[in-house]
Amino acid sequence: MVSRAERTVLADWWWTVDRYTLGALGVLMVAGLVFLMGGAPPVAERLGLPTFHFVNRQVLYLVPAILLLVGTSLLSPRQVRRMALIVFLAGMALIVAALYVGPEVKGSRRWISLAGITVQPSEFVKPAFVVLVAWLFAEGGRRRDMPGTILAVLLLPLTIVPLILQPDIGQTMLVTVVWATVFFAAGLHIFWVAGIGGMGLAGLVAAYEFIPHVRARIERFFNDDVGDTFQVDMAMESFAQGGWLGKGPGEGTVKRILPDAHTDFIFAATAEEFGIVVCIAIVLLFAFIVIRSLILARRNDDPFCRLAVTGLATLFGIQASINMMVNVHLLPAKGMTLPFISYGGSSLFSLAIGMGFLIALTRRRPRAEIFDATPRWGEVR
Repeated sequence: MVSRAERTVLADWWWTVDRYTLGALGVLMVAGLVFLMGGAPPVAERLGLPTFHFVNRQVLYLVPAILLLVGTSLLSPRQVRRMALIVFLAGMALIVAALYVGPEVKGSRRWISLAGITVQPSEFVKPAFVVLVAWLFAEGGRRRDMPGTILAVLLLPLTIVPLILQPDIGQTMLVTVVWATVFFAAGLHIFWVAGIGGMGLAGLVAAYEFIPHVRARIERFFNDDVGDTFQVDMAMESFAQGGWLGKGPGEGTVKRILPDAHTDFIFAATAEEFGIVVCIAIVLLFAFIVIRSLILARRNDDPFCRLAVTGLATLFGIQASINMMVNVHLLPAKGMTLPFISYGGSSLFSLAIGMGFLIALTRRRPRAEIFDATPRWGEVR
């Protein structure tokens, strides 16, 4: 046990961090490995890989991800801003590079290979974007001589245009919704919120008209007779077969033919083996993390920390909601992972950075330290 009397970095971190959020994230990671052991083996076998190929790789990803989360949570607000700026610039550069040299997968160029490792840069841009937007809105509200709000508004198209060109409409919508949430939390009038919502709806209509795979997914969602609905049908069958208590670990049968049972549809694979009760528990766990984070954000005296935590919690919660709603056929199919549960290195590392930022910004700090970390216009301190 770490003593309160110790004056070390680890001791200071332990006694200032929100251990409820940290514990909930730990439970989520462990649960993710358990659920992946059920959903991943059939996928590996269909691909001719060792049975626990994806599980073993997820463990290899999870260890450095935990270290990354803890290391990021040690940062001060000033260091969080600096790291976010570096991650954002590097991520945007890789997104642009992927448009030219990245492999085309299902009509999109979202991935790029670095030293033999394939990464999805947009995953890393999301948490960094939230932190930068929160900083700009906070400074715009604090200082009249800084055009923070204007810069935050300009940062949105700068970020989403490359995503549209990939195209990645799901990530574009997610980034836009989170940006609007932070803008609203910063004091945006409800009139402008409605205007942003209208522009988002217009963008969705444009995507439907001009991007074939978006149109196909939306039409399949509203009309089962149009196109292939096998994936969604099998997901719904997983819930029906599992019932309230599930068939038991390793006893699922629908998962053997369910596409992407280790990534996008791991929630459905979990329902078959562990039951709807466990799925409800997962929903409550995500809800606890989001609500707890929003409560901590409200208590924070620093506008930047308050806005950044609000945005990061919203990003985390909406991503989880989209994945689970797709699994129960409440939204059209979209390749978005379930945080800390779905298989994937890029997703896991980006989530570690995002939640590390959140934990760092919700740590209990003296008021003098908070306001000493407030940057002046022209510097990211």
